[in-house]
Formats: sequence, C-alpha cells, structure tokens
Amino acid sequence: MAHIHLGEGSFPLWALVLWTVLGIALLGTVTYRVRKGGIKTNQIALAGIGAAASFAVFQLNIPVWGGVHMNLTGLVGILAGPLLGTLIALVVNIFSAALGHGAVGLLGANVLVNASEAIVAYYAFRTLLRMDWDVFPASASAATIGLSTGAILMGAIIVISGVNGSALPRSDLTIAVAGMVGINLGVAVVEGLLTGFIVQFLASVRPDLVPGATRDGRETPARVGA
Repeated sequence: MAHIHLGEGSFPLWALVLWTVLGIALLGTVTYRVRKGGIKTNQIALAGIGAAASFAVFQLNIPVWGGVHMNLTGLVGILAGPLLGTLIALVVNIFSAALGHGAVGLLGANVLVNASEAIVAYYAFRTLLRMDWDVFPASASAATIGLSTGAILMGAIIVISGVNGSALPRSDLTIAVAGMVGINLGVAVVEGLLTGFIVQFLASVRPDLVPGATRDGRETPARVGA
C-alpha cells in the first residue's frame, strides 16, 4: 500500500546505500531461512497467485498526494507468511520499477516498506487468532496494522533521507510527508477491510489456505512460519 514514488536521484547517495544494504540484509536472512526450512508445493502456488494479484493491483494508481494505491501486501503476508511475503514484495517491486512505477535505486527502501507490511500483518494475525478473535476482525485489523506500519516506515525513510533538489527545509518536508502518510493510513483501513472479507471467505471455503485458522476462526495446531 505504501510506496516511495520519487524518481531516480531523489535520495542522496548515502541514503541509497543505507536502504539498499538493509534491504539486502533482510532478503539474505529470508533466503537463508527459506533454504533451511524449505517450502511446500502449495505455498509456492499460493505465493505465485499472491504475487500476480499484488502486482496487478499495485499498478492501479490513485493520483492523490504523489499517488496512493493498494497492493495487497497485508493479504499476501497473512496467507503466504513473512518469508514468502518478503520475497513477493521484492518481485513486485522489481517488475513495477521495470514499468517505471518506482525508481530502481529505491528498490531497497521500497522492499523494506512492503516487506514490513507483510511481516507485521502475518504476526499480528496469528497473535489475534491466539486471543480468540474471529477471522474477519483478526485479518482486517492485522492487515490495517501491517499497512500502517509500512506507511509510517515510508514516511520515516523519506524524512531521514531528505530529497535532492527540494527547497523545503526538513521541518516542512516532515509536515508534507506526514500528510502523505495520513492519506495512506486512511487507505490502509479500506484495504484492511477488503483483506478481512477475502480471508474470511477463504477460511469458509478453503480453511487450509489460511494458516492457523479453521472455519470458525479459531487457531489450529498448524505450523507457524512462512
């Protein structure tokens, strides 16, 4: 849902290096855990579907305050898990950058933003299920929390980095970014509700696709992880 839409050269070099290194570190950790733990066939199929859906929705841009959109990363995180959710965020951002939706140099920053949405949504969903929440409120709330985390992280990355060529002092830049984050938080609520309906439907017809949930929304002894 959150995404840095600035063009190439918008961030100073030190910021590009910082976010790229952090992004590579996250992806390295995820890759190691995936290789160590393995992936089931149904997870691969689910990840492919999630990546395609996320990429398609990601391209529908609403031209408000630099552009806002949905990307279903909360849903991807809940269904595919934090590890595959992070890899899906990478794939979606690579293909989006290839189409001019986001700068190539900002891949590291954008992967951090979108991966955080998937990771937080997954763990929030599992936590709420353990607290005996039903599937709809658990998934809607988890997705909203995850997407809100990504929006705040996006704003923090922009403010910390600064924008090359901007005449705004850092205080004014912070105010402008805060407005953009606020709009994204509103979109997070809408996407969270949509995610809740989707997860509730899947839990009723294919509970095996919703890790940790049964038809009545209670947690099962299913494994934890991606």
